Amino acid sequence: MNTDQGSQFTSHAFTSVLEAQNIQISMDGKGAWRDNVFIERFWWSLKYEHVYLHAYDDLRVARQGIGTYIEYYNHERQHTSLAKLTPVQAYEQNLPVAALSAPPPAGLASGPAPLEAW
Repeated sequence: MNTDQGSQFTSHAFTSVLEAQNIQISMDGKGAWRDNVFIERFWWSLKYEHVYLHAYDDLRVARQGIGTYIEYYNHERQHTSLAKLTPVQAYEQNLPVAALSAPPPAGLASGPAPLEAW
């Protein structure tokens, strides 16, 4: 199992359960935000663009809806960080993420933009 080094994942209560099941533990580097930035962005998008907009009261329907969203996210939703490509298009072009990244929005490179710019 791969986790970050948060206290909930390094506690004896957590690691002892994994070790008892002979599960190998792997942890990302301490403070290495790049290790999970992409999945964190995905979870944020899934929650705010889909889950919070639907009041699922049926697990089967939730799984189907989330599966549909994941298909949309990967095949149809353009991503600014991928130069307006979908993840599938970026993968098929085999371009490194750094080459796809859009320049930072105005004001973010040197600090926040003035309030009136919003």
